[in-house]
Amino acid sequence: MPGSGKNAEEWTSEDKFAVVLETAALNAAELAEYCRRKGLFAEQVAAWRAACMSANAHTPQQARGQQAQSKEDKKRIRQLEKDLQRKEKALAEAAALLILRKKAQAIWGDKEED
Repeated sequence: MPGSGKNAEEWTSEDKFAVVLETAALNAAELAEYCRRKGLFAEQVAAWRAACMSANAHTPQQARGQQAQSKEDKKRIRQLEKDLQRKEKALAEAAALLILRKKAQAIWGDKEED
């Protein structure tokens, strides 16, 4: 139950929602008394109420925007993965050439100057 000795910032979202429901019909004086009993501030309750009211306020336009952003993010991730794979191949090739050069020098010695 809300107000069980915890700091209000540590309350779960269910507890905060319960406070919003309990205080919905209270006037300012009753709200002040409630807040004193629970160790809250009226501003906290107002902020929680606003968060509850805006929780389901997503419009279809926002959803489309999020989908478009997600699509762009996935495209960017694929491109970055391709670049990373290409660079890893180039690095492996360079390492292999370096090892082969060292082995060739060990077998035939250093190249003589003309």
